[in-house]
Amino acid sequence: MDKISNDPEPLAVPASRIARLGRLSSMTAGVAGSMAINGIAQLGQGQRPTMRDLLLTPQNVTRIADQLAKMRGAAMKIGQLVSMDTGDVLPPELAQIMARLRADAHFMPPAQLKQVLNTQWPTGWIKAFKAFDVRPIAAASIGQVHRAQLKDGRDLAIKVQYPGVARSIDSDVANVGALMRMSGLLPKGFELAPYLEEARKQLHEETDYVREGEQLTRFGDLLDGEPAFVVPEMHSDWSTPDILAMTHVAGTPIENAITEAQEIRNDIARRLIELTLKELFVFGEMQTDPNFANYLFNPDTRQIVLLDFGAARKIDPVIADQYKTLMRAGLADDVHALGQLAEEIGFVGPDTVERHRVQVVDMIRLAFRILREVPLAQFNTTDMSRQIQVQGMALAEDGFVPPPLPIDVLLLQRKFGGIFLLASRLKAQADVPALLRRYVEPDTNNVP
Repeated sequence: MDKISNDPEPLAVPASRIARLGRLSSMTAGVAGSMAINGIAQLGQGQRPTMRDLLLTPQNVTRIADQLAKMRGAAMKIGQLVSMDTGDVLPPELAQIMARLRADAHFMPPAQLKQVLNTQWPTGWIKAFKAFDVRPIAAASIGQVHRAQLKDGRDLAIKVQYPGVARSIDSDVANVGALMRMSGLLPKGFELAPYLEEARKQLHEETDYVREGEQLTRFGDLLDGEPAFVVPEMHSDWSTPDILAMTHVAGTPIENAITEAQEIRNDIARRLIELTLKELFVFGEMQTDPNFANYLFNPDTRQIVLLDFGAARKIDPVIADQYKTLMRAGLADDVHALGQLAEEIGFVGPDTVERHRVQVVDMIRLAFRILREVPLAQFNTTDMSRQIQVQGMALAEDGFVPPPLPIDVLLLQRKFGGIFLLASRLKAQADVPALLRRYVEPDTNNVP
């Protein structure tokens, strides 16, 4: 969830399929019209405009970001999922769209919120509450969170799903997919359909608040006895398929920990990296969304609060074993093993030409070489992502089209990238090779 900015706008969520389709159609028509006008103008000046240049004008970027933010739901969620590190991975214009989608935290007006609550809770529900703040403390693509106090003394964070979001997923995904294909930004031969299908499935899971409540309880049990972390407790008597009631847990945005001492920042990074490894290799279950807003930090107790388990899922044990072997090979710089694993995991396919295989393995080796050469990884000075980006762009320009990756691999890559990005934002340090060896070496299979 994203924290509400200083000047947010209450804006009704378009709930019907017709209304949402109208918004996307209007946006697409406006973008297409702008592209046509600019294209004609450039041709008249003797230029040969590309589809990319016509699409990514400041006017079109603003139009796309505004409409996706106003719609929320799957349309906005897919935009947010494109990248965590928008400044390093995406073209500047698309980075602007992603930044806008995280900052534009519109929320439901009180009247629409009351209508949702009235359909989910019994008549007269308000009498059970001592206080209910209609201004949300957080808002995102699928729902918003309100703080409330019951007369029985419980202090709750109540997550309310936007109306119509779940019903609109299939059409939103299809329409955003059409927009992406129209953009001309996808590599030639790139298979978008499998990714859209996985996005559709994941979004249906994330709108199932019963499932999320079960995952919240599950991770609370898994981390019971781990004093470094706090997981809110679910309150089932006020939870429904569209509302998730949880204990309100105090904390500040984890990025604010940048003002803490170096030792504390290092400890935060180490804990989160180790938790990710434990989720993958011990629990076999992972909260796969590394959005910074899903972590809070309590400076008084030095505890990390874990939020939003809608994206939690079991990890295929075969893929977990492949990653364990990959990390061993990477730490040992075993080129032959890395080549085999690159194909087993799916980074390259059986038809990938040899020079592209070599380049993919070189990218993997680069990441591990940086970690090995800087045992106490200084995330504030390491430029791993930029170096890998340069290699990735060269690979794409050479005609490499990545094969469709299993969804677990995509989510693992995103989770590792997000956690490393957070460590970088905190200017933290961590002995990553030591953490990896603890979980992947043969004699440490029973890590507690």
